[in-house]
Amino acid sequence: MAKLTYRYHHLGIPTNDKHPDEVYLEKFKFFVSGYKESPYKVEWMRFMPGSPIPELVQKIPHVAFVVNNLKTALKGKQIIIEPNSPSKGLTVAFIVDNGAPIELMQFDSKEDEI
Repeated sequence: MAKLTYRYHHLGIPTNDKHPDEVYLEKFKFFVSGYKESPYKVEWMRFMPGSPIPELVQKIPHVAFVVNNLKTALKGKQIIIEPNSPSKGLTVAFIVDNGAPIELMQFDSKEDEI
């Protein structure tokens, strides 16, 4: 079995401010923006009332890592968002580490195709 690997993907920062080119994720009731334009992969997240996303993620910035095996990466962790597929070819989950939200991502297709 291959060794579990982690690769930095982005930094997600909650905001109340509108940003250019926001994309609305209706299922989760929030807007995302900035990721593609930022050389450091900073993603802004603006939540709407009634968003099902946990308050910790709505209030505290999170760092996201691509893992080569999401199931293994989640073993023994405090999961706050169960694995789900926000877009075809991508599965994500959120855990808590040292009081902070961490996003773990697994791409089942080429990342640049998603």
